[in-house]
Amino acid sequence: LAGHSQILNKILTFNDVLLSPCDPDCTSMVDDVYQCLSAILATARGPRALVTKGTVSALCQAYLNGGHGSERALTLLVGLLAVAEAKCWQRDAPQLLAVLTKLSSDFLKAEDMTKFELCEVLPRFIPLSHPLTENSQGSECLCRLYKGLADVLGSKLSQSQRDPALKLAASLVQACGAEWIPAGRAGSKFLALLVNLACVEVRLTLEEPDPLEVEGKKEVVTACYVLMEMGIQECLREENPLLENMQKMQLMRIMEEAFGAVIFYLRQVKQEELQDPFIFASVRVLGAWMAEETSSLKQEICELLPFLVDYARKLFKEGSPAVNPPQAELVSTESSALPQDALRFLLPGFCHLTAEDKPRDILIAEGAPALLCEYFLQQWEVLTSEPTAPAPLTSTEMSLQTMCGIFLNLVVTAPDVVRRDKTFSSLMDVLLKSLPLLLPQKHHLVLTANVATLGLMMARILAGSA
Repeated sequence: LAGHSQILNKILTFNDVLLSPCDPDCTSMVDDVYQCLSAILATARGPRALVTKGTVSALCQAYLNGGHGSERALTLLVGLLAVAEAKCWQRDAPQLLAVLTKLSSDFLKAEDMTKFELCEVLPRFIPLSHPLTENSQGSECLCRLYKGLADVLGSKLSQSQRDPALKLAASLVQACGAEWIPAGRAGSKFLALLVNLACVEVRLTLEEPDPLEVEGKKEVVTACYVLMEMGIQECLREENPLLENMQKMQLMRIMEEAFGAVIFYLRQVKQEELQDPFIFASVRVLGAWMAEETSSLKQEICELLPFLVDYARKLFKEGSPAVNPPQAELVSTESSALPQDALRFLLPGFCHLTAEDKPRDILIAEGAPALLCEYFLQQWEVLTSEPTAPAPLTSTEMSLQTMCGIFLNLVVTAPDVVRRDKTFSSLMDVLLKSLPLLLPQKHHLVLTANVATLGLMMARILAGSA
């Protein structure tokens, strides 16, 4: 009934009630309006109707006015943002920023459990679609959130208090990278603490995995993965680094132990668990480590390679990974309907590994070259279906470039595989067809050079075997 068009047509009236001054006698009417709006939100057509008819703005105002039922306004906003974040921010950014301003101020000032309750609410108000760093109001909110989090994480906390704080930090990292953390001694200490806490959490949860305990911790561990990924990036950052060299070395050691726990966990995964988004998050973060840190955990990674290739193959075969959003949100523990593209995150690591004998032999034995050839063909189709106008480097183009690097490694170090494996003939056909298309497009220059080099090297080998 709540999704019926006659009810949806009343949304404007409901908004007016929320914005009208509320007499003590009228509280029941306001309660009824909130009940109706909650019911509408729960329907299929409801969220869109609420956004387009201005309910986001009305709820923001109702919350900021602090009148009767204002907490319910906040709850409804959280619900709306959960299902239609981009649309809400696109339409009502100033109002949502005003709410974030109040929430971040309350968060900074709070000295009681409210602080931790706000940790649960705030991530919903940190948009991926609307960069907060672009205006002063958003930047001030980030500054307050940083100070509030520094207070929280610098204190002695119970698990139930620490987890929401880590999730809030992760949502800030997803939205703004490390930009919300100020440069200087305090900022670098905070960043090191964040990554440290994340690594400890990952180790505690994954080193001795009790299935029930892991199940309850997936969300916070996924948040920790986001923080660890930031840790890797910051440890490698040379320009205006937030961390000092000593901190970087310490963090790399701590992260190595945490990634050891991730590998240990992945080695226990059963076939029936492969659809779990948490497995995907674990593989993705390990891919980030493999991409940058090639020397440590080498043996453990080699032992895990059969699983990684098999996992990536299964996901690839199950659907077109290209439809995956480029920025994976904090993975919920519910099963994901979208096929996930694990290969994209593993390619840089595979590129390093194919340059070395032992891991290369394992990858070849597991059929990785054939899988990568198929993936190359599929990604090439995606690239050619994208607009031809010069655009920032897409993940598709980066994947193709990285795969060229992997294939070049194989061509140079394992030419017999290229001769023997029929998929390389198919790859050669694609390279021959793709080069004429790439040549006129100057913005694909690096990929063009990669394709030309790989094609020439492969042609020499394949001609010799013909």
